[in-house]
Amino acid sequence: MKPYIHNVNYYETDKMGITHHSNYIRFMEEARLHFLAQAGYPMQRLEAEGITSPVVSLHCNYKRPTTYGDKIAITVTVTGYSGVKLSLSYVMHNEAGQVVATADSDHCFLDEAGRVIALRKHAPGFHAILKQALEGQS
Repeated sequence: MKPYIHNVNYYETDKMGITHHSNYIRFMEEARLHFLAQAGYPMQRLEAEGITSPVVSLHCNYKRPTTYGDKIAITVTVTGYSGVKLSLSYVMHNEAGQVVATADSDHCFLDEAGRVIALRKHAPGFHAILKQALEGQS
């Protein structure tokens, strides 16, 4: 999977000229959506199949600041998948190749009524993709 590239916008910086910490969460979402699209399951497809995938936990470590105009390459990796819960890791690099942040997020899958679902039953193709992505990390 290709990394997602985010260009830091001026409005994403604070008074000190540094990217505000809260924006990294949005960058992660952009990268996650990019990952899903590359896997053949863009969010529009999941939603059309009646599936949503909320974030249930998130942790981010900030290593180096970024500023307006910086390009951040974000690599998303599947680190856990049980059929009901998906765990992802994110590594964010600047153009010099330095790690600027690392993060982890956990997600579940819900049907249109808001009930937790098992992808094996509701989206077997997507289940196979996530399972393969996890096995590729071993």
